[in-house]
Amino acid sequence: MNGHAIQLKQTDVAVSEDQIRKALEVIHDVRSPNKLRQEASEYLENVKLEDEAPHHGYTIAADPSQPAVIRHFGLSLLDHAIRHRWNEYTVEQGTALREWELTLARNLTDKDPLYIRNKIALIWVEIAKRSWALDWMDMDECLAHLWNGSLVSKELVLAILEMLSEDVFGHEDAIAGLRSTELNRACVDIFTPMAVLLDRFPSRGTSINVRYGDEGWLSRMGDLLEWCVTQKSDDDARRACAVKVMMTLRSVVSWAIPQSLSTAKMTARLCQALQSSHLPIQLGAVETLQVLFNRTRLSEEECRELIGPMFMHDTIDLLQKLYDWSNVNATDIDEEKYHLLKKLSELIHHIGGLLGEHPTLIPIDNGLDIFLRLLLNIAKNSSLQVSICALHAWVKILDSESLVSISPVASFVGELLEVCSQRVIKYEALPEDSPNPSIIFLNEDLDTMPERHLFLGNYMRFCKMITERIVQQSPADALYHILGSAEQVISHLYDGEPAFSVQSYSKASIPFLKMDAQCSILEAGLKGSVRWLTTRVGETDGHEQEVMLQNLKVWCERILKLSFEDHSVKERVIQLAVGFATGPLKKDASFAFMIFEYILDTKYPDNPSHPAYSEAVKDLQGLCIHELQRLAMKFSDYLITVFDDVERKVSQVSQTFAQDDNVMTRYYSILFIITHRASSVDPQPRQERLETFLQPLVAQWQDSELMQSLTSFNNFCELLGCGGIQQYVSQRALHEIPDWSAIPLDEEGKALQLHMQSSLEKLPLRATKTFLSVSVEKLEPSSTAHQMAGRLWEKNIPMILPNLLHMISQAHAFHNAANWKGLPPEMFGIVQRILRDRFWQIGISVGSRDEFYTKVGDTKNTVEGLASSIRATVRAVRETGYKLLCYMGLLGEHFYSYKELPQPLSAALFTDAHALSTHQMVILVDTIRPVIENCPVASRSHFLPPILAGLFEQLDRKVSVEWDKIEQKNRLSEGRVSLDEEMRDESVLRQLTYTSVMLVVGLLDPDRPNPPNSKLANGGTPNGLPNVEHGNVRSFILATPEILKPLILFCTHAIRMRDTRSCSFITRVLGSLVPEFDTAGQIDTEVREFLSTEVLKACITSLHESYFVELQKDLSQLIASIIIIYAPRTDTPRQILLSLPTIPAEKVDHAIQQLYKAHQNNRQQRAIVLDLLESLRGVSISEQGRIAKPDPKKIRSAIQQSYMTVEMQEDGKVKEESPDLGGVADMFGQP
Repeated sequence: MNGHAIQLKQTDVAVSEDQIRKALEVIHDVRSPNKLRQEASEYLENVKLEDEAPHHGYTIAADPSQPAVIRHFGLSLLDHAIRHRWNEYTVEQGTALREWELTLARNLTDKDPLYIRNKIALIWVEIAKRSWALDWMDMDECLAHLWNGSLVSKELVLAILEMLSEDVFGHEDAIAGLRSTELNRACVDIFTPMAVLLDRFPSRGTSINVRYGDEGWLSRMGDLLEWCVTQKSDDDARRACAVKVMMTLRSVVSWAIPQSLSTAKMTARLCQALQSSHLPIQLGAVETLQVLFNRTRLSEEECRELIGPMFMHDTIDLLQKLYDWSNVNATDIDEEKYHLLKKLSELIHHIGGLLGEHPTLIPIDNGLDIFLRLLLNIAKNSSLQVSICALHAWVKILDSESLVSISPVASFVGELLEVCSQRVIKYEALPEDSPNPSIIFLNEDLDTMPERHLFLGNYMRFCKMITERIVQQSPADALYHILGSAEQVISHLYDGEPAFSVQSYSKASIPFLKMDAQCSILEAGLKGSVRWLTTRVGETDGHEQEVMLQNLKVWCERILKLSFEDHSVKERVIQLAVGFATGPLKKDASFAFMIFEYILDTKYPDNPSHPAYSEAVKDLQGLCIHELQRLAMKFSDYLITVFDDVERKVSQVSQTFAQDDNVMTRYYSILFIITHRASSVDPQPRQERLETFLQPLVAQWQDSELMQSLTSFNNFCELLGCGGIQQYVSQRALHEIPDWSAIPLDEEGKALQLHMQSSLEKLPLRATKTFLSVSVEKLEPSSTAHQMAGRLWEKNIPMILPNLLHMISQAHAFHNAANWKGLPPEMFGIVQRILRDRFWQIGISVGSRDEFYTKVGDTKNTVEGLASSIRATVRAVRETGYKLLCYMGLLGEHFYSYKELPQPLSAALFTDAHALSTHQMVILVDTIRPVIENCPVASRSHFLPPILAGLFEQLDRKVSVEWDKIEQKNRLSEGRVSLDEEMRDESVLRQLTYTSVMLVVGLLDPDRPNPPNSKLANGGTPNGLPNVEHGNVRSFILATPEILKPLILFCTHAIRMRDTRSCSFITRVLGSLVPEFDTAGQIDTEVREFLSTEVLKACITSLHESYFVELQKDLSQLIASIIIIYAPRTDTPRQILLSLPTIPAEKVDHAIQQLYKAHQNNRQQRAIVLDLLESLRGVSISEQGRIAKPDPKKIRSAIQQSYMTVEMQEDGKVKEESPDLGGVADMFGQP
């Protein structure tokens, strides 16, 4: 442009190819001044608005002498006109646009760059979505004529077909959605062979005929693919065409009529493509087959036709050769081959899954054995990401009763057991620089430790599931193999390793990892043997069972005679032994008693000079008590017969811990469990004996000094030993010290730490938690033991609850800086710093969990250590209080029936809840949720309203404020907080948001059953309360304005919170509520108006922002529901839409009428809304061109992602994700 500015006045625009070329040169020239580049951009934007823009665009694009960049802009003019002005054009103008497009398509050559071809294909599809099967009836014929041309023309047709398929069936395309019915039918018509259409739809109307020829595009594409891959030439054009065919097929095979795929011989032709020596073709065939075999709702006949060719000997041999060729070495990873290997393993997984679902479709002699050999070879692969797909498939095959017993499957179980035994080792405990090939592949595949933890958890889970199923099917042989292998490993734990040493103790030692792996496999085997015993009752020989159980017993006794110095190894031995006793040997009470005595006799030699070893001693001690409690619950009827001996032994052992009241209480809880659950003893003496356990405990709660200590905040601080904290902090000006961990703790600070620890130990919280938990855990509400627990605690709860609520209330008040009267206002900020929890969070924290705990332990004797002791003391009071409420809730009406409870409980929990940190609020919601969910129907009306109202008011306040803070930090970017802390804060806030949203989802689930009713001892109604039936909790909430209003307000604000997962759930919840308020009642009217204004505005606002672009489907559906259901009753939705800029009233009214007509077609509803709000919709960052497209090899498939982000359930499905916060590691005393 030589420095000459462009004339930008609309009336002066004189469009010419020369001006456009110069404008584009300015924009793309890095030397152009910003002002000039901006003027050029404005000029080109103005060109798009001209009425003659399409003609100019066509003229420029059709001129082959123009540079490609100029021609591409010409195509952009056409594209802009079609997208934004199509409805303004007459039929003749639309026809002219179509003819221009056809001319451009026919004139393409191999010299045209790919982006020009793709743009022409895109314009074709944009026209098709608007006029095909409406006034453009010969589109298929036009495509067929192009198809008969050069390879370039064929590739253009393939691009058009792929885009059309994606927009009609794959994407949530607004324009395609407006005509979804017509376009769906038209696509099926042109892709399907005529013979299949006549067979499947013999009575289908033919008034609208859009197809050309009888073969259909599936057959045409199949023929072309076969032609491309069977030629012996190394023609690059043919290779590229073959890849393009499979890209298009990958989009189509997911929805095409299965019979049409069979008729086109699609499976065989794709297998033929696997024979190519060209890796992109091989990869394309694998990915297309994977999409095909991932289809659901296939009939048995369709499965037989589509899967059958995969079990031909030649096909499996081909797959084996492809696997061998792509199997890379860990020390020399070829990325292209490795990517193909992972995709191939996923394909084999899908085939194996279909085999498990449809075992009768494949003849046993039709390649099943060699397919299983291939599947086993893949399971053995050093890359765990490759191997896991095969393991997952084996689980599905072993779940099939008709497959698991046949000889081809049975012949592989021995090798499969060996693989699982070798692969259950904790790879995450091995060093990252280990030469182990699996570790090298893990480093290649997984970038972060959190992903690795989740992935390896799923990998180990599949190994255990396979072991369990094999043992269940053939217990004698499988257990013989497992027990023999395990004994061999256990007897040689230290072969090739240094002898055990206290000084070099490590939780991740090789001997421990070997022991842990064997125990894991044994535990899975025990689980399988239990299933065999329970499912084959009466079907098996009693002698066979007896022999198996005797062998298990002898093996376990032999292992227990071995000596283990490593306390971590000893832990696993004890856990395993209890697994034997409570699993297959659960009917042998004398064996269980032997294990019980073994645990009681376990010694705990400590060595405090070695902290790691000393910590392992505490872990072993805690594990032993836990396992003793488990045995006491399972074998109480036997233990009661030797109760005197047990009591004496327990008393002796507990006296060795006389200095630790908590440990002693836990030991005495074992005697409590035996007495409580022994059904062979008369109830009355049992209850009297149980009361003697609780009397000292209740007396502590009634202590006058304790009551006085809870009357004020200062007294509460003294109770916890924190009375001198404010003075200590103020005198030392700790708010001026940036790094507390660098300042050693003085003697006064150490004395404060010890005082807090001793003060906490004197409180009755832990002892109450111990006895209350063992009173209700693992008991059915209808059981005698549960009813006895209700009677036992019913008279004691009123003596505990008032002081407990005061304790929780004061613990919350501790977080409110306004209560720290001893600090000047300028030091109030230090309160939040002192009480800010340190925790290891998966996915955010730097380093491993063990490294984090080590770092925290190193700061014990610093000022940071003192702060940790303060927050740990308060946290212990707060969270133990929550747990006590949960356990009381399990007592049913014995807890919920108190009329005076709800208001004080709500006040204690929520008055100062806003002062809690986000992480602490997550814990409050998680632990109080069962208290809400377990509320009996009879107590809802008086218990739930104050609790739920208080909870959602505080959640709304807390979550909204914290999201505002995050937004403000992002805007200001002040850099005062480290990136790690910012990520942690936002991650925990997302967890609080998600936890709160899932609470809403649970409460408003229409299918949620009521909790079991717990009758009172006298059989009457609780405290005279009316036993009103409100249906499920959803209907109760919707009929209770006190709860409904704060809940809906929270939901409305959640639509604007920047957490897509939570927002998606909330839009669906609100969508389910919209039809509930379609009547003329007062509550319905108020809620309806609120939803029609605030919720509608929140949806539109989120729809406008790029962040929520992935949620536009959910948001538009909620908007459509509000309009369709409420617009006939109120004009509010229409007025909200009319208030939006750039949307005329006639367009709003037309959209509303369209929505009424589409009331049964959700996709059309969304399309209408998205079309109406097109000018306001946000655009994703990738669409804006602000980020580059990721490397396809780095994009994880859905199945890969599932292995790394969620845990798999027993059935191989995924369970709801819950981020791991790793616990809080601030407390240096007992948790």
